[in-house]
This record gives sequence, structure tokens and C-alpha cells, in this order.
Amino acid sequence: MHTSDAPPVAVAAEGVSHRYGATTALRECSFSVPAGAVVALLGRNGAGKSTLMRAIVGLLRPESGRVDVFGQPISAEVLPRVGYVAQQAPLYPMLTVAQTLRLGARLNPRWDDAYARRLVDAGALRPTAKVGSLAVGQRARLALAMALGKRPDLLVLDEPLASLDPVARTELLGALMAAVAERGTTVLISTHVVADVQDVCDHVVVLGDGRVRLTAAVEPALAEHRIAVGATSDLGALDGLEVVERRRDGREFTALVRTAAPGPDGVSWHRPTLEELLLGYLRAETPQPTREVSAA
Repeated sequence: MHTSDAPPVAVAAEGVSHRYGATTALRECSFSVPAGAVVALLGRNGAGKSTLMRAIVGLLRPESGRVDVFGQPISAEVLPRVGYVAQQAPLYPMLTVAQTLRLGARLNPRWDDAYARRLVDAGALRPTAKVGSLAVGQRARLALAMALGKRPDLLVLDEPLASLDPVARTELLGALMAAVAERGTTVLISTHVVADVQDVCDHVVVLGDGRVRLTAAVEPALAEHRIAVGATSDLGALDGLEVVERRRDGREFTALVRTAAPGPDGVSWHRPTLEELLLGYLRAETPQPTREVSAA
């Protein structure tokens, strides 16, 4: 129930489903993104992340369900508040860096030219360089500068770090988080690599097979799960518990369990790291019988 104390919502998806021919990309996806949050959208390749992001920014109309941005369907009124960087950071290769920034100024009513140029200068991008001649990391920085130059209230990033080397990834994340700290921008960033986002996100949405497997604030989610480790002869300790994912390795098992308190004695219980939590949900999305067969 909505109350006056409830935080404002930047994105609300309800029952979103979509197909490409006979392939179902999204299945009844529902979740919300609090305003000001940094949300990691995680899933394996083909999980439906890009389709969901295209629906959020208005590039795709889902077959069923709805997506609201700042309380209303995506429209020409809302779009100026939304920044979007698609996979591969698409830009016009024949334009120079300076021409690209001028294009951003013409197309966006909220454009902050000085801010966009600071982001470009910090990446040592020559204004006269053609976009097509830039290295992958430089193009990604320019694409992020174009999105942030809009001064968006919501920034949607689809696999922005996938093709970058470790140094470029760190630099790009640093520029992104500086913008978030400065303006309180809501960020939704998709990836299939947990390490990319585990130090910056405060909310997570996990997609698997087109479905939302987990949607939660990070700290409550960690508090509501435990990792159980024990001998396979003690698997009965998991009876009656909500087991998210279970693996066997010889005579031992490891399980991610949805519970706020340690279970029965005889099994080791500990609070999961964010990586353990997210990998558990990612691995659980597809049945893997070999993980349930003892090698002993």
C-alpha cells in the first residue's frame, strides 16, 4: 500500500511480456526502481536484459504489461529526463567528438554543455578526432558523456562495460558514480558480470529465462539469505527450507538458502557475499542435474 513515507519510484514494470516470433524474451516481469538508487540488472546472455531496457526507454512496446517512468508511461514529455546508452555505445562514426557534442546540444533541451565537455576532457578525447577512430573505451566514455550531458534523472546503461579493459572499466565507473553522487541520478545498469557492479549498486534485479528471479535492496537481501555448507550425508538439514540453489562437490554440498537465521546444527551457515547471492540466483535459473549428482 502506498503511503506518504514511501520513497518515490523512478521505474515501475508490471507484468511485462514480449516475444520475438516463437522466442519469448520476457515473461510477466514486475519490479520497481526507487528514485536515486543504483540498480544492477543481472542475467546471463539471452536472459532478456536488453529487451527490458528497450521497453523502459521507449524503444520497444511490450506485447503485454506496462512500464511507467516517474509515474507515467514513457512519452515525449518523459524522454528528456532519461539518458540511455545501448550496447556497443552507438554513435555516428563520421562525426568528430566536437560535432557529436554539438549534436547533443541541439537534440536535448536540458543539455549541459560545460558538464559534457568536462567528461570528455577527463578522458583525453581530442575534439577533432573522428568517432570512428576512437578506441573502444574512448567511445564508451563519449557515449556516457552524451547520456549524462542530458542531465537525466534516470540513466539506463545496457552492458556499458562489456568490451572495456580493466582500467577503462574502472575509469568509466568512476565517472558514472561521480555523476550519481553529484545529482542523485537513478541508474539502471545491466551486466552479466557480478564483479562489475557489486561495489556500486544498492539494489539488484536478477533475470533468468525472461523472468524476474530476484528484486531487492542489497542489504535486506543479504540479511534474508544464508550459505549452507556441509557433508552430503547432512542434506536433510535443508528439508523444509527454501533452497535457491544447491551444488554437490564430492562428499560436500553448498546451498544458497532463503532464511534470515542459521539452520540446524551439523551444517556450517554464513551470511552470503553479494557475489555469492547473485551467482546463486543466476545459476539457479536453468536446471543443472549434474550439480545434484554425487561424485563420491
